[in-house]
Amino acid sequence: MKQKTKKIYVINGPNLNMLGKREPQIYGALTLDQIMADLTQQAIPLGVDLGFFQSNHEGAIVDKVHEIFEENIDGIMINPGALTHTSVALRDALLLLSCPIVEIHLSNIYKRESFRHKSLLADIVTGQICGFGHYGYQMALTAIANMINES
Repeated sequence: MKQKTKKIYVINGPNLNMLGKREPQIYGALTLDQIMADLTQQAIPLGVDLGFFQSNHEGAIVDKVHEIFEENIDGIMINPGALTHTSVALRDALLLLSCPIVEIHLSNIYKRESFRHKSLLADIVTGQICGFGHYGYQMALTAIANMINES
């Protein structure tokens, strides 16, 4: 019997569509499309399929999390951008999910302005990766794929 391919969603929040243009000294020179293309290649040997979503609108991201809940996805990787520090709505939506969730930040939010030091998601996600630039996505994918393949 063939095992169902595992599905991981990668969600990116506000301003991440501007990667490569916006403050490259903080966020790096790669575009979001380049990072997602690299992830797609990395996912192949890990035996997982990826879905991608990016929005600058909080409600659209919450709606996507609701859709993911209905689809019974195996894992979530999320870079919520500034919503990390402000969105109770996103937090509440993520609480619907029982799958592993990894929060990703390109920069180390704890070495930046004090208002960025608090993540409203940190205590509800499986893990958090920050400060490793685009490598954080790769690290998150490896970790979450291993977690869901071992379960």
